[in-house]
Amino acid sequence: MYNSGWRDVFQNQGQFLGGFMMAGFGIILLVVAIWTLFWKGLALWKAARSGSKWWFVVLLLVNTLGILEILYIYIFSNKGGIRKMMQPAKPIASAIEDEKDATVV
Repeated sequence: MYNSGWRDVFQNQGQFLGGFMMAGFGIILLVVAIWTLFWKGLALWKAARSGSKWWFVVLLLVNTLGILEILYIYIFSNKGGIRKMMQPAKPIASAIEDEKDATVV
């Protein structure tokens, strides 16, 4: 039989370290994927709700790890900000009353 001695020991150690590094890379990749999915979903939802067809297409096709999506939400969108987007909608009756009050002035 072939006996390679120390060479086998170092090869196995390299495989162990390579597997450990790949596991770390997998965790980082998972965190980046969740981060990107969250911001992309939020920006696409906001673009669709505001009727921004071009922004929707750009945000859907371009992957910038959430940077473009964050810029769209906080800078380029008309109504601005995540707080505004997460607020509950006004009931229709109060929205109509607010509109009437604004036009009477």
